[in-house]
Amino acid sequence: MLGPVNDFHLAQVNVGRILAPLDTPRLADFVAQLSEINALADGSPGFVWRMVDDGGADATSLRPQSDDDLFLINCSVWESVEALRDYVYRSDHLRVLARRREWFERLSDHHFALWWVPAGHRPSVEEAMERVALLREKGESPDAFTFRAPHPPPTGVAVG
Repeated sequence: MLGPVNDFHLAQVNVGRILAPLDTPRLADFVAQLSEINALADGSPGFVWRMVDDGGADATSLRPQSDDDLFLINCSVWESVEALRDYVYRSDHLRVLARRREWFERLSDHHFALWWVPAGHRPSVEEAMERVALLREKGESPDAFTFRAPHPPPTGVAVG
């Protein structure tokens, strides 16, 4: 008999408030790198999916907080914590990440969350924002965690 099947992928959400509108000179370098960094993610080992708006290029027009045009969301799904960690910290993404303070406000609370989803599931904006809220309210758990305290995927086959 075969061992348990693991049929889960890692979802991640990263939210932030930009310091100026996307079409201003202050954000020009950030916007200029979006296509390149998204293509890098799309081609990275372990990449499964990323949230995009109706235009299909990126998620910069999505508004997770309807009353705040400067609040952005990035959400994606990966095969494993290791695959996402490699993309975030061991690829050219790191040079953009290192400049985040030039473009984004420093948030005093969690702005990043990880959680396991059944393979094939694509998180919505609402689901992703709920995971950030859960991490803020209850701290690290199997339902919402960070790279500092990763949780293993559930065992067995995903149902529903």
